[in-house]
Amino acid sequence: MCTGSDSGLGSDSKSDPDSNGWSRARGAVLKSLVLVGGALLLRRLTKSTTRWDHARIVAESLNGEKFSKEQAVRDPDNYFNFRWLSCPAADMVDGSKVLYFEQAFWRTPHKPFRQRFFMVKPCAKELKCDVEVSTYAIRDAEEYKNFCDRPRDQRPQPEEVIGDIAEHLTTIHLKRCERGKRCLYEGSTPADGFPNSWNGATYCTSELAVLKNNEIHAWDRGFDDDGNQVWGVKGGPYEFKPAPSSSFNDVLNPLSFASQPLGKRIEGSFVLQE
Repeated sequence: MCTGSDSGLGSDSKSDPDSNGWSRARGAVLKSLVLVGGALLLRRLTKSTTRWDHARIVAESLNGEKFSKEQAVRDPDNYFNFRWLSCPAADMVDGSKVLYFEQAFWRTPHKPFRQRFFMVKPCAKELKCDVEVSTYAIRDAEEYKNFCDRPRDQRPQPEEVIGDIAEHLTTIHLKRCERGKRCLYEGSTPADGFPNSWNGATYCTSELAVLKNNEIHAWDRGFDDDGNQVWGVKGGPYEFKPAPSSSFNDVLNPLSFASQPLGKRIEGSFVLQE
C-alpha cells in the first residue's frame, strides 16, 4: 500500500538501504549493551553470600566499644553498665579471625575483669549453621590488658597472639536470622553447655545474637547438676550497644544501683563467673 508514495522520493530512495542497515546495527548494539548490563546487574543482585562473608560480618560486628548503659538505666537492680571492647588480634592460617575481647565496669574501663580471645570462622559444611564463634583463655592475660587501647606497636604481635591462645572455653554456632526478626545472626552453645565450676556450677551455656548497627546481645549462665541456675542474670541477655566515643568518659552521668547490695548483684552477674 505504501509503494506508491515511496516511488515519489526520486534519487533519495537510494540511501534507504544504508540508512536502515545502520539503524538496525545501532539497535542491535544497544540491545546487546542492555542485555549485558542487565545480566551483570542481576548477577550482582543475586550473588550469594559466601561462608567467609558471614564470618567477616560477625567478626566486624563483635569488634568495637559497646555499653550496656541503656539496660542498666532501665533495670539497675539486675544489670550493670559494662564496657565491651574487642578488636582484631591475628589471622589463623585457615583464615579464622582472632579477636581480643575484654569487659570492664564503665567507670574503670582500663581495669578489665574478663579477658578472652574470640575465634570466628565459618561453620563446617556438615553443620547446620553459618558462623562458629569460640572463646579461649589467654595464656598471660595481664600482658593483654587494654590491648585495643594501645598503639599497634605496643601490643603483642599476631604471632605472639597465636602462641598465647590457651584453653578452649565455649563454642557458639550462629545461624542467619529469619526474615522479619531484629537480629542478623543468632545462636547458642549446645544444650548441655561446657564445663564450668564457678559458684557451684557444673556447666554453663551461652547465647549470642548479632543485631544491626553492631549491637550485640550476650547471655551466659551457669547451672548445677540439678539444672538450677547458680550464676548469670535471669531476665534475659545483656544488650551491648555502640555508643559515642565520649560516653564512657562521662563520669558525671552516674547510674543508680540502690535497692540491692552490690555484693549480691555481682554474684548474679554473668561476667564474673571466673
